[in-house]
Amino acid sequence: MSTADYNTSIPSGLLTPDAVEIGGTSLRLSDGFLDRADVADAFALGDVSRAANLFMSMVPVASLEAIRTGHEDVFTGGGPAETNWMIFDDLMDSNSLFLTGNTDTVYAFCMLDLAKSGPVVIDVPANCGPSTINDAMFSFVIDMGPPGPDRGAGGKYLILGPDYSGPLSETVNGEVAEHDGETYFVAHSPTYVNWVPCRGMLVDGETAPASSLFRNGIRAYALRDKDNPPPMTWKNMSGVEVNTIHSNDASFFEEVHRAIDREPPDAFDPEILGMASLLGIRKGEPFEPSERQRELLEQGVALGNAYARAVSFAPRAPEAYLYGEENGKWYTMLYGNDYRYLIDDGVGGVDAEARLAFYYVATVNTPAMILKMPGVGSQYAMIARDSDGAWLEGDRTYTLRLPPDVPVKNFWSLVAYDAQTRSMLQTPDQPFPSVNSMRPDLTTEPDGSVNLHFSAERPAENSGNWIQLRPGKSWFAIIRLYGPLEPWFDKTWRPGELNVLD
Repeated sequence: MSTADYNTSIPSGLLTPDAVEIGGTSLRLSDGFLDRADVADAFALGDVSRAANLFMSMVPVASLEAIRTGHEDVFTGGGPAETNWMIFDDLMDSNSLFLTGNTDTVYAFCMLDLAKSGPVVIDVPANCGPSTINDAMFSFVIDMGPPGPDRGAGGKYLILGPDYSGPLSETVNGEVAEHDGETYFVAHSPTYVNWVPCRGMLVDGETAPASSLFRNGIRAYALRDKDNPPPMTWKNMSGVEVNTIHSNDASFFEEVHRAIDREPPDAFDPEILGMASLLGIRKGEPFEPSERQRELLEQGVALGNAYARAVSFAPRAPEAYLYGEENGKWYTMLYGNDYRYLIDDGVGGVDAEARLAFYYVATVNTPAMILKMPGVGSQYAMIARDSDGAWLEGDRTYTLRLPPDVPVKNFWSLVAYDAQTRSMLQTPDQPFPSVNSMRPDLTTEPDGSVNLHFSAERPAENSGNWIQLRPGKSWFAIIRLYGPLEPWFDKTWRPGELNVLD
């Protein structure tokens, strides 16, 4: 590379060197032209980079698609999608592969397919727990229950799809509208597929009240069927094996292709669609990568997956750590404090790292998860490293002290998860890898504190405070506060660290 052959002074920063080393690949150039033998390698590097970026951008889309296919695998008998509901009558356990599901609330889930049904009505009962609707991009559509416009009094929600053009087109999400003799809370979704997760709170540690409320109180039907709604189908999923987690290999792009192929193009960022098109993923066309293309996609996924695990388990954003990383390893999965993942309300664009950190380990997008509402809703903290900064391992023994007066109106819970699947940790003796303050066998110290124990073998005493680990299996934990109180928000109360005993 030389500037001697120019008539004018050329800044050296404009010029390309004669050799470039990128990720172990050497590219040779001659006065700005790639060696012909290296052109294919340059394209390959670009495709790997593009695949990694598409992975990191589309984890929310693939995650929602995996939930949809898992739901479809359960309801093989057909029937309208809006009438097919999973319910965890006896709580969710480790047989189910759901991203960081909890063991302490009664879940009820359904999928909507507005392309088939047209507008859908979801009638939620009074005293329904926090519930929401997310679209195919895992973006927030509307809340129901206490955080929703019905404020826990119940009501009918009318969900309108992307091709709706009727009399309610101008109605804003959450507004009340009269239509054909009925009163609805109206919500518009930009996609056909939507997920409806509902949570029911335990009553004195019992699941029956929430289960009964859901089964007898929720009604969902296509608007066209309002005069004669079809029957609801409820399937108890407690103890049932089902997978709802997106892939971490090249089949991830098949999940993305299905979503892009099904949804309207304007539901996606054009920049994302362009990136997908260059990888062979395009609406209306089959996705059939060659063997070489699949190799490059696998490399891209490997890079994107590694990055996702870095930001999810050891975030580099200082604001993620609840007490400062130098003061503890507890952090929040929602450190951006914006359910849209916008920086400074959009001035700084999208915080793609915060978005990925959340969606790689969790599901459900709602403003209610980040709002400061003492005594209402829930708050979360996550930990993946011990007090010395080492990853949590199943071969070791740990203790964790929760100081007295845990600031909750309702109850607290701590659940252990598998670092690989980000689902509940599977162990020989505990289908529910958790401890909560409602357990009758929970031991509390004289000062009101609680000491939790984590090990592969059951301790000789206080087994109600024990969570079993699996040797050779990495893990992490999430503490949930249901009805969090002010000391949580002002950080005058904080959980202890995970200390190694052996």
